[in-house]
Amino acid sequence: MEQPERPGEPEGMAPPGTAPAPEPGPAEPETAAEPAAIEPETAAEPGAVEPETAAAPVRARRRGRTALLIAGAVVLGLVAGTCTGYLVQADREPTKLPPLSQPTLKQAKGEAPEPLSASRDRRVRTDGDLRKLLLKKPRGTKDVDWSTAQDGWMDLATYAETFERPKPAFARLVSHEFRRAAVVAWRQGYTAVEIHLVQFRQEETMAAAERASNGHYWADEDGNRSWPLPGTEDGVAYTAKKPEIKPGYMPAYRARAYAWRGDIAMTIFVTDTKPITKKTILGLAERQLERL
Repeated sequence: MEQPERPGEPEGMAPPGTAPAPEPGPAEPETAAEPAAIEPETAAEPGAVEPETAAAPVRARRRGRTALLIAGAVVLGLVAGTCTGYLVQADREPTKLPPLSQPTLKQAKGEAPEPLSASRDRRVRTDGDLRKLLLKKPRGTKDVDWSTAQDGWMDLATYAETFERPKPAFARLVSHEFRRAAVVAWRQGYTAVEIHLVQFRQEETMAAAERASNGHYWADEDGNRSWPLPGTEDGVAYTAKKPEIKPGYMPAYRARAYAWRGDIAMTIFVTDTKPITKKTILGLAERQLERL
């Protein structure tokens, strides 16, 4: 006898290791099946065949599409807002600007602070007679006959002649906004001293500092001894190690000091037939700087 077909069994052979199918029973009418009672989950027996009605795998959703949509909406919103603001502003009348000339501002009530005295206001001192800021000639000294200063002053051309190359020095002083130069000089025995206070307008450059720096450059080239000047940013005093010897002249030892304060450059020259001590050049420089 032929075996009837097994209802609900998939076509083909069962996979190896599965249990034999049970004997077929009487066919049931095609009616809606009652819900089966919920049983506790248990581990599937090995070899059990899952029914065909198992749920299909859920399709994964693409990521990033929502973020792109949000970003596009933000950009469109910004563009629309900018265009709307421009159109609104373009339709408005221009705001009138205040006039350039303004009335005098009211001063604050109360007593104003007292102005600085001439001794405390450095600007008052330096804008006055610059010769009064020079060191006084010591007692018992004599005037020198080589100085080209007239009544303690040197104009631009006269001051440029004190350089080894007057023409380039003249052009450089013009570009540095030379204002004036006050000079004092004296001689005591074989010791000669000359002090220059050179003032610049300094509207565009720090000419006083550059003048002092230029002096440092040439003094360092000679291999001199050097000492910093107290109370200055880069002031330095120099003394020569060896004398200058010229036929028909006595040996000449030289010392120099360079510093600056505000718009004034200070230069001190000392010449002697014997070596000039550190105390001599530093003492002159410090006393002169105290007056600036």
